[in-house]
Amino acid sequence: MATELIEGVWWLDLRGVNAYLVDDGDSLTLVDAGTPLSRRKLARDLRDLGRGFADIDRVLVTHYDVDHVGVLDRIDAPVYAGATDAPLVAGERRPGVGGRKGLSQRLAAPFCPPPAGPVRSIGDGDSVGSFTVFHTPGHTPGHVSYVSERLSAAFVGDLVRESDGRLEPSPWLLSHDTEQVRASIRRLAAELPEVDVLGMGHGIPFKRDGRERLRELADRL
Repeated sequence: MATELIEGVWWLDLRGVNAYLVDDGDSLTLVDAGTPLSRRKLARDLRDLGRGFADIDRVLVTHYDVDHVGVLDRIDAPVYAGATDAPLVAGERRPGVGGRKGLSQRLAAPFCPPPAGPVRSIGDGDSVGSFTVFHTPGHTPGHVSYVSERLSAAFVGDLVRESDGRLEPSPWLLSHDTEQVRASIRRLAAELPEVDVLGMGHGIPFKRDGRERLRELADRL
């Protein structure tokens, strides 16, 4: 069942990975799209909110990984992704096999069908609706975070994860570059406006004090 984190923002727990639905009054935005096996659960959560795939106006993808792009083939809406990851999301380029991340992405690529909608490349400082894009590389080269000061919410994908109420950086085994992960956390923590909600790809999102939580992690690095 969808959980409302703040007015107009819902957490969709897709069994091991998170997606978020944002209704800002003008458009309906889905942040990340689960695994291919998330299709029924995502459809059910949307239905519980009186919505369906056809109601989604845009999808904001934090990065290219099978557990974040798995249902894009069912959503006929523009998909936004960081410049480096966008060709992978669109199926225009295959992942490389170099390093830990490249190999895992190449192996998962057959399970990532191309999106139904067009893929639009975005970069640091761009705006999509009420969201500002922050390039936060490390987990993947094109990883981005989406921050809406108006909605008091930030969605940071797999830059960090929550465990037992504590934030941790993307782990070494799952990251393209852990030094970049740490640098991205520090930078985002320093530049993040005052937001309550902090939504990550894995773990329980924070409903309050999101900026403070991220700054606490940055201070520990």
